[in-house]
Amino acid sequence: MIEAIVFFPLVGALIAGFFGGSIGDRYSEIITSSLLVVAAILSWIVFFQVGFGGEAGPMADPTKVEIFRWIQSGELDIRWVLRVDTLTAVMLVVVTSVSALVHIYSIGYMADDPSRSRFFAYLSLFTFAMLMLVTADNFLQMFFGWEGVGLASYLLIGFWYKKPAANAAAIKAFVVNRIGDFGFALGIFGAFLVLGHLDFDSAFRSIEAVQGTTISFLWGEWDALTVVTLLLFMGAMGKSAQFLLHTWLPDAMEGPTPVSALIHAATMVTAGVFMVARLSPMFEAAPISMTVVLYVGAVTAFFAATIGLVQNDIKRVVAYSTMSQLGYMFVALGAGAYTAGIFHLFTHAFFKALLFLGAGAVIHAMHHEQDMRKMGGISRIIPKTYLMMIIGTLALTGVGIPGTSIGFAGFFSKDAIIEAAYALGGYNGQFAYWSLVIAALFTSFYSWRLIHLTFHGKPRASQEVMAHAHESPNVMMVPLYLLAAGAILSGVVFYKVFFGDFDSIVQFFAGSLVVNEQIIDDAHHVPTLVKWSATIAMALGFVIAWYMYIRRPDAPRRLANQHAYLYRFLLNKWYFDELYDAIFVRPTMWLGRLLWKGLDDRIIDQGIVEGLGARVKDVTARVVKLQSGYIYHYAFAMLIGVAALLTWAIAAGGLLG
Repeated sequence: MIEAIVFFPLVGALIAGFFGGSIGDRYSEIITSSLLVVAAILSWIVFFQVGFGGEAGPMADPTKVEIFRWIQSGELDIRWVLRVDTLTAVMLVVVTSVSALVHIYSIGYMADDPSRSRFFAYLSLFTFAMLMLVTADNFLQMFFGWEGVGLASYLLIGFWYKKPAANAAAIKAFVVNRIGDFGFALGIFGAFLVLGHLDFDSAFRSIEAVQGTTISFLWGEWDALTVVTLLLFMGAMGKSAQFLLHTWLPDAMEGPTPVSALIHAATMVTAGVFMVARLSPMFEAAPISMTVVLYVGAVTAFFAATIGLVQNDIKRVVAYSTMSQLGYMFVALGAGAYTAGIFHLFTHAFFKALLFLGAGAVIHAMHHEQDMRKMGGISRIIPKTYLMMIIGTLALTGVGIPGTSIGFAGFFSKDAIIEAAYALGGYNGQFAYWSLVIAALFTSFYSWRLIHLTFHGKPRASQEVMAHAHESPNVMMVPLYLLAAGAILSGVVFYKVFFGDFDSIVQFFAGSLVVNEQIIDDAHHVPTLVKWSATIAMALGFVIAWYMYIRRPDAPRRLANQHAYLYRFLLNKWYFDELYDAIFVRPTMWLGRLLWKGLDDRIIDQGIVEGLGARVKDVTARVVKLQSGYIYHYAFAMLIGVAALLTWAIAAGGLLG
């Protein structure tokens, strides 16, 4: 069964990619979508078998399916093995379910695109690479999937390759991720050097023996596991768009909207979260690395939320929301509440994919307009899409009643992380806690701002656009309905096994990651005000957004004028693009031009190649003049040579004598 789940998307990608021109776009989208639906159904079956296991209980040990022997060199023997445990099963459900719905949605969204076969081939290729990543049983196999999703994301972001902005965004995503992947590759090398193994189980068994050992790195001796885990986390920072390596994610919205939903909301960007959770035994043995993960996540959650406050592109608002929510997940991992981080990954996949696909339905209705300032008043025109966006917003902002089982998906998972951050205690815990609460306030504000600007108030689009605005076809709406069900139910249904009582969590995850009883118990016993803090922040953000965009729609402009510098600072995304351009891009371009124009063109081409060539040509031209073609000239030259030779012989003989 696991082989079918993993390889069905590859089969679809090969059929659509190599035979799409022969079978046509229609059959390509049907075949790829059907194979993904089957894979999603099988993934849910595996999820319940592995996580719950019926009467026998959950599986205590992972199931391993060997595909083939991969690399053998001396004592190094790496086999391609599909690893299935609860953590894998959760990711299988997320990846295949969202991917299947995105495939179906794309049938309607991309209906007018002439390159649909290529698009669906790329979608399925990405899904296969992501499945290879989450089923990896060793570091190299994970790296294969890791780079595979990087390739697929490059192809999908730049799918409309005739659009310069799409090409630039694809290159930017590829380059920034290569920076993170360089650290990830070094981390893998370091793991093999320190632990002596590349397969996860053997590596984890070696952790205790190497704790406290040091390794030479850069300018000194450092704790070995700290160095290795920080390098691995560098890869996670790039793939999951964390602070400093985040700049590629918003620009990736240049790709088609289904790409945004699949890659940059629900699956690819969660690869870093999954990797840290999978390697949780290593991170647990490196407290400094755990602290770094916590701080990077907290800063990212706050930083991205501040930028989302002022964005006007509907997809970019949701993109910065994704970045912020990923920060929440890393805070959970850094606090040791790994199951809470995976819980939020699980619920986030449903409501964030719902918001992205809902935004795509809005763009479809508004004739590809993405600026929210040119929308408004369309709730009555597209009421179904409006309802879906409301459900996604309620889930994202965490609407629910603390202490009860009433709430949307994000309420259960996000509140669990906030409570775990507070339970961590100390300065680190307080910093993370307040960063997340403030981010929750900002998230509520910009989410309801999106709803008000897009659906409420007076129409700001042209009469022609408003006259032709319409609801999306059922092939696009049905995936939204299913995702809405997940956004409503996934939190309350699965709360117990992700963050409920300790015994249920241990049984469910059954050794697939570290379960920290202390942090979970402390999180359940935080003060009541802490449990209500996220809800209070959510309500406050809702009220402020209502006041500024419904009650007093002139307030945002007035506030922006009063705080012009701050507004421009946030609108320009803290000027990170400009900063990186000044520090890295321009000096690199200057060096490149210097080597090109100065070294290659002037010194090598003009100086050495052309200059030397000109001199050789001049000498050759003079030598050629000696070749007259007359026999008596050559005979005369030969006589001179013989005379010179005889003279030398006589002189030499005389001297010798």
